[in-house]
Amino acid sequence: MQIPIKRAIEKVPGGMMVVPLLAGALIATFFPGTPKYFGSFTGALFSGALTILAVFYVCMGASIDIKATPYIVKKGGTLLIVKVATAMVLGLIFGRVLGFAEAPVTAGMFAGLSTLAIVASMNDTNGGLYMALMGQYGRPRDVGAYTIMSLESGPFLTMITLGVAGLSAFPVQTLVGAILPLAVGMLIGNLDREMREFLSKAIPVMIPFFAFALGAGLDLSKVWQAGLLGLGMGVAVVVFTGIPLFFADRLIGGNGVAGVAAASTAGNAAAVPAIVAAANPAYAEAAAPATILVAACVVVTAILVPIATAWTAKIVGREVEPVEEETTATPAAAPVTTAPAAGH
Repeated sequence: MQIPIKRAIEKVPGGMMVVPLLAGALIATFFPGTPKYFGSFTGALFSGALTILAVFYVCMGASIDIKATPYIVKKGGTLLIVKVATAMVLGLIFGRVLGFAEAPVTAGMFAGLSTLAIVASMNDTNGGLYMALMGQYGRPRDVGAYTIMSLESGPFLTMITLGVAGLSAFPVQTLVGAILPLAVGMLIGNLDREMREFLSKAIPVMIPFFAFALGAGLDLSKVWQAGLLGLGMGVAVVVFTGIPLFFADRLIGGNGVAGVAAASTAGNAAAVPAIVAAANPAYAEAAAPATILVAACVVVTAILVPIATAWTAKIVGREVEPVEEETTATPAAAPVTTAPAAGH
């Protein structure tokens, strides 16, 4: 008899990230001595988030094809720039204008909120969700735009955003170290397609492992702080990134649907606060509550973005950029490499 564990986890929005993270947090909260008691490989699993993430980013980089078509570069590049710029502006307002550059809010209904949480939640798009939505409401080449957008993955752009906004400085070697695994993966994957295929298969496998290790560093007694605040942040990600992304997509000739589909928070974004804090101890106090808030954004945006995308496609999609024209007018375009992803 088989128990559908995987199917059950995947029914939860962002389940492969959220469920293991919650499991690790439960053990850390109620059985905090577990890693030390067992030690060895078991103990390492509780504390190996950064190591697993380093391998994850090598594999993620290998999946990025630098020989993208001009359309994919234009679409993906625009969405990437607008989303990162939006995070930068909001981080600048919260950090510089309101005065919460590095430490989190300590009291009131916004307790736990920080510039780190805001930037991390808005910088990185849920790639699987975006590609699935584009497969349903967009064109195959819109799916391929995530090839460029996947450069958002990891802490590099978050560090750059915080630095450019004048909120904190990171040593050059730290910035290089943050993007080096991704760059090495890109080099390997583009030199050898077989290596790309080999390494790409490991991407989904590693997500629950680094999620569990991240959760093992959280204290659930503080999770209540992410209640309404986490919900509000998730809504804010969709609204504050979705609107500019919609208009940016329209500006470059799209119908706006791809922009709305990109207004989500990636599951691996929950790992960014801990990495940033490891690189700059000034963010240590903000890292734990930021991880909880970003994880909440993963769930909330995974629910809201499909609804918003479907609504947008119903209003403007078929009038401006009907999918039928893509499939009937250009039959020769069928072999495009990104097409299989649309039905995946």
